[in-house]
Amino acid sequence: MISINAVFWIFVSLFALIGGVRGWAREILVTFGVILSMFIMTVLERFVPFINNTLAITAPTELFWLRAVVLALLVFFGYQTPNLPRIAASGRFVRERLQDVLLGFFLGAVNGFMIWGTVWFYLDNANYPFDIIVRPDATTVMGQAAERLMNFLPPAWLGSPAIYFAVAIAFVFVMVVFI
Repeated sequence: MISINAVFWIFVSLFALIGGVRGWAREILVTFGVILSMFIMTVLERFVPFINNTLAITAPTELFWLRAVVLALLVFFGYQTPNLPRIAASGRFVRERLQDVLLGFFLGAVNGFMIWGTVWFYLDNANYPFDIIVRPDATTVMGQAAERLMNFLPPAWLGSPAIYFAVAIAFVFVMVVFI
Protein backbone atom coordinates (compact mmCIF):
# COMPACT_ATOMS: atom_id res chain seq x y z
CA MET A 1 0.00 0.00 0.00
CA ILE A 2 1.23 3.49 -0.84
CA SER A 3 0.35 6.71 0.96
CA ILE A 4 -1.95 9.12 -0.82
CA ASN A 5 0.64 11.82 -0.09
CA ALA A 6 3.24 9.92 -2.08
CA VAL A 7 0.86 9.37 -5.00
CA PHE A 8 -0.05 13.05 -4.95
CA TRP A 9 3.58 14.24 -5.11
CA ILE A 10 4.39 11.65 -7.79
CA PHE A 11 1.59 13.12 -9.94
CA VAL A 12 2.82 16.67 -9.28
CA SER A 13 6.33 15.64 -10.39
CA LEU A 14 5.02 13.87 -13.48
CA PHE A 15 2.96 16.89 -14.49
CA ALA A 16 6.01 19.13 -13.95
CA LEU A 17 7.96 17.03 -16.46
CA ILE A 18 5.06 17.16 -18.91
CA GLY A 19 4.87 20.94 -18.46
CA GLY A 20 8.57 21.29 -19.22
CA VAL A 21 8.08 19.45 -22.48
CA ARG A 22 4.93 21.35 -23.47
CA GLY A 23 5.99 24.89 -22.54
CA TRP A 24 4.36 27.62 -20.50
CA ALA A 25 1.77 28.84 -23.02
CA ARG A 26 0.13 25.46 -23.30
CA GLU A 27 0.28 24.84 -19.57
CA ILE A 28 -1.38 28.14 -18.69
CA LEU A 29 -4.48 27.04 -20.58
CA VAL A 30 -4.72 23.96 -18.38
CA THR A 31 -4.37 26.12 -15.27
CA PHE A 32 -7.24 28.27 -16.48
CA GLY A 33 -9.26 25.12 -17.22
CA VAL A 34 -8.88 23.97 -13.60
CA ILE A 35 -9.85 27.42 -12.32
CA LEU A 36 -12.87 27.44 -14.64
CA SER A 37 -13.97 23.98 -13.45
CA MET A 38 -13.82 25.06 -9.81
CA PHE A 39 -15.77 28.20 -10.75
CA ILE A 40 -18.46 26.16 -12.52
CA MET A 41 -18.80 23.84 -9.53
CA THR A 42 -18.96 26.78 -7.12
CA VAL A 43 -21.74 28.38 -9.15
CA LEU A 44 -23.63 25.09 -9.53
CA GLU A 45 -23.35 24.22 -5.87
CA ARG A 46 -24.39 27.69 -4.80
CA PHE A 47 -27.25 28.41 -7.20
CA VAL A 48 -28.68 25.00 -8.20
CA PRO A 49 -30.75 23.74 -5.26
CA PHE A 50 -30.71 20.12 -6.43
CA ILE A 51 -26.92 19.94 -6.23
CA ASN A 52 -26.59 21.86 -2.99
CA ASN A 53 -29.55 20.43 -1.07
CA THR A 54 -29.89 16.93 -2.50
CA LEU A 55 -26.63 15.64 -3.96
CA ALA A 56 -24.38 17.09 -1.28
CA ILE A 57 -26.44 15.56 1.52
CA THR A 58 -27.84 12.29 0.18
CA ALA A 59 -25.41 11.27 -2.55
CA PRO A 60 -21.83 12.44 -1.92
CA THR A 61 -20.44 9.84 -4.33
CA GLU A 62 -22.54 11.21 -7.19
CA LEU A 63 -21.46 14.74 -6.26
CA PHE A 64 -17.85 13.56 -6.40
CA TRP A 65 -18.42 12.15 -9.90
CA LEU A 66 -20.10 15.36 -11.07
CA ARG A 67 -17.17 17.42 -9.80
CA ALA A 68 -14.61 15.00 -11.24
CA VAL A 69 -16.28 14.89 -14.67
CA VAL A 70 -16.45 18.70 -14.91
CA LEU A 71 -12.78 18.91 -13.87
CA ALA A 72 -11.72 16.14 -16.27
CA LEU A 73 -13.54 17.67 -19.23
CA LEU A 74 -12.05 21.11 -18.78
CA VAL A 75 -8.56 19.72 -18.13
CA PHE A 76 -8.89 17.54 -21.24
CA PHE A 77 -9.86 20.52 -23.38
CA GLY A 78 -7.10 22.58 -21.79
CA TYR A 79 -4.57 19.98 -22.87
CA GLN A 80 -6.09 19.51 -26.34
CA THR A 81 -6.77 23.13 -27.34
CA PRO A 82 -3.23 23.89 -28.59
CA ASN A 83 -3.46 20.84 -30.86
CA LEU A 84 -6.26 22.40 -32.86
CA PRO A 85 -4.69 23.40 -36.21
CA ARG A 86 -5.91 27.01 -36.26
CA ILE A 87 -4.62 27.74 -32.75
CA ALA A 88 -1.38 25.77 -33.12
CA ALA A 89 -0.56 27.59 -36.37
CA SER A 90 -0.66 30.98 -34.65
CA GLY A 91 2.90 30.51 -33.36
CA ARG A 92 2.05 31.47 -29.77
CA PHE A 93 2.73 27.98 -28.45
CA VAL A 94 6.28 27.53 -29.74
CA ARG A 95 8.96 26.79 -27.13
CA GLU A 96 12.04 28.74 -28.12
CA ARG A 97 14.18 29.35 -25.06
CA LEU A 98 15.25 27.67 -21.86
CA GLN A 99 13.04 29.96 -19.79
CA ASP A 100 9.99 28.67 -21.72
CA VAL A 101 10.90 25.14 -20.64
CA LEU A 102 11.56 26.17 -17.03
CA LEU A 103 8.35 28.16 -16.78
CA GLY A 104 6.53 25.22 -18.37
CA PHE A 105 8.08 22.94 -15.76
CA PHE A 106 6.88 25.23 -12.97
CA LEU A 107 3.37 25.62 -14.44
CA GLY A 108 3.18 21.87 -15.01
CA ALA A 109 3.89 21.33 -11.31
CA VAL A 110 1.23 23.92 -10.46
CA ASN A 111 -1.21 22.11 -12.76
CA GLY A 112 -0.43 18.75 -11.18
CA PHE A 113 -0.96 20.30 -7.76
CA MET A 114 -4.23 21.90 -8.83
CA ILE A 115 -5.65 18.92 -10.72
CA TRP A 116 -4.76 16.16 -8.30
CA GLY A 117 -5.20 18.38 -5.26
CA THR A 118 -8.73 19.16 -6.41
CA VAL A 119 -9.51 15.49 -7.01
CA TRP A 120 -8.09 14.59 -3.60
CA PHE A 121 -10.13 17.36 -1.94
CA TYR A 122 -13.29 16.10 -3.65
CA LEU A 123 -12.47 12.53 -2.55
CA ASP A 124 -12.10 13.71 1.03
CA ASN A 125 -15.43 15.58 0.86
CA ALA A 126 -17.09 12.41 -0.45
CA ASN A 127 -15.57 10.42 2.46
CA TYR A 128 -13.34 8.32 0.17
CA PRO A 129 -16.17 6.33 -1.45
CA PHE A 130 -13.93 3.73 -3.13
CA ASP A 131 -12.52 0.63 -1.47
CA ILE A 132 -9.14 1.04 -3.16
CA ILE A 133 -8.55 4.51 -1.63
CA VAL A 134 -8.83 4.90 2.11
CA ARG A 135 -8.73 7.94 4.38
CA PRO A 136 -5.23 8.66 5.72
CA ASP A 137 -4.77 7.39 9.27
CA ALA A 138 -4.46 10.48 11.48
CA THR A 139 -2.46 8.52 14.08
CA THR A 140 0.51 8.10 11.72
CA VAL A 141 3.03 10.71 10.61
CA MET A 142 1.99 10.36 6.96
CA GLY A 143 -1.67 10.67 7.91
CA GLN A 144 -0.99 13.84 9.87
CA ALA A 145 0.95 15.24 6.91
CA ALA A 146 -2.00 14.43 4.65
CA GLU A 147 -4.40 16.19 7.01
CA ARG A 148 -2.17 19.28 7.07
CA LEU A 149 -1.90 19.25 3.27
CA MET A 150 -5.70 19.21 2.92
CA ASN A 151 -5.76 22.85 4.07
CA PHE A 152 -3.54 23.87 1.15
CA LEU A 153 -5.33 22.05 -1.66
CA PRO A 154 -6.92 24.38 -4.24
CA PRO A 155 -10.62 24.09 -3.29
CA ALA A 156 -9.73 24.86 0.34
CA TRP A 157 -8.30 28.30 -0.45
CA LEU A 158 -9.92 28.97 -3.82
CA GLY A 159 -13.53 28.91 -2.66
CA SER A 160 -16.06 31.68 -2.76
CA PRO A 161 -15.34 34.64 -3.22
CA ALA A 162 -11.67 34.02 -4.20
CA ILE A 163 -12.71 31.87 -7.18
CA TYR A 164 -14.54 34.84 -8.72
CA PHE A 165 -11.39 36.94 -8.61
CA ALA A 166 -9.32 34.05 -9.99
CA VAL A 167 -11.66 33.71 -12.99
CA ALA A 168 -11.53 37.44 -13.64
CA ILE A 169 -7.71 37.46 -13.50
CA ALA A 170 -7.54 34.39 -15.77
CA PHE A 171 -9.75 35.99 -18.40
CA VAL A 172 -7.84 39.27 -18.28
CA PHE A 173 -4.63 37.26 -18.79
CA VAL A 174 -6.13 35.44 -21.76
CA MET A 175 -7.33 38.69 -23.29
CA VAL A 176 -3.95 40.40 -22.90
CA VAL A 177 -1.59 37.54 -23.81
CA PHE A 178 -3.46 35.30 -26.25
CA ILE A 179 -5.73 37.64 -28.16
